[in-house]
Amino acid sequence: MKNTVQKFIEDAGWPRIIIGLFLCALFIAAPFVGVRIDASLSDTLVRVGMNGILVLAMVPMIQSGCGLNFGLPLGIISGLLGAVTSIQIGIRGGVGFLIAATIAIPIAVVLGWLYGQLLNRVKGDEMMIATYVGFSSVAVMCIAWLLLPYTSPTMIWGYGGSGLRTTISVEGFWLNALSKYVKIQIGEFFYVPVGMFVFFATIAFLVWGFFRTKVGTAMTAVGSNPEFARASGINVDRMRTLSVILSTVLGAIGILVYEQSFGFIQLYMGPFYMAFPAVAAILLGGASVNKASIINVVVGTFLFQGILTMTPSVINSVMQTDMSEVIRIIVSNGMILYALTRKVVVKR
Repeated sequence: MKNTVQKFIEDAGWPRIIIGLFLCALFIAAPFVGVRIDASLSDTLVRVGMNGILVLAMVPMIQSGCGLNFGLPLGIISGLLGAVTSIQIGIRGGVGFLIAATIAIPIAVVLGWLYGQLLNRVKGDEMMIATYVGFSSVAVMCIAWLLLPYTSPTMIWGYGGSGLRTTISVEGFWLNALSKYVKIQIGEFFYVPVGMFVFFATIAFLVWGFFRTKVGTAMTAVGSNPEFARASGINVDRMRTLSVILSTVLGAIGILVYEQSFGFIQLYMGPFYMAFPAVAAILLGGASVNKASIINVVVGTFLFQGILTMTPSVINSVMQTDMSEVIRIIVSNGMILYALTRKVVVKR
């Protein structure tokens, strides 16, 4: 029994155990402070579905040895371009969502290829450069959103007649395009968007299957030992670029899934910090800077979003003050710091 517990602690790691116990404590304490467990659990599950693919976007770059994708805003921007173009065209419902994805994916492929070429020239400093890529791309798009020739009255500023608004509603277009299918409603408060989870599971299965193909295995080999992969005849730079493209495409799809559930498109500085919750979630799930799996994505997303959901309601009820933002900063930045200070040897 002792060996089993010790093995579990070694496999899970103390940070995940502590966060898991803290989340359980929040759920246990919820009824005693007047917080409904069914509503809180429903909110957590919805958040998992909304953010799951954004966290999944971290896996390809981690597996190829490019590290954590702090440049995720590049993929998010691709998704945003697809979203606003879909609204400009005026196509509604599930078809509008598919049109947005169809437009976003080619943009993500091009930006991902350029991003991959850059990272191949800065090996060893990928995460630092990726952070600057993400921040600078958001800053450039702050200008672009004002200059792009969109004319839909639901998106442009009313007083100027040009330039996109900071927040654009997708209601009337493709709000809940995935969430409304096969949804489970129990009582008044418990709601599970099965359609969104099916889509997330499908994308996760495709990524899982990809890493069991010849190309996916070669990509993993590049991340594990680049010199051995090169000696085996694998084009290391090509595999790294392919992983960056895949990660950027997943980021574009992920933000569209997020928007169809959230109900709004957030432009300008909206994507600025969106990489950090995704990074924190996958690290919380047990991933390292050079190894990640689908299980890490699912576990980490649930733990991270569970903390963000339960903390405001429970802690605020107990302390009569808003501590949600403080806890979010501690969890996200704390887990990133924990991962980046670990002694992980990455062979180049």
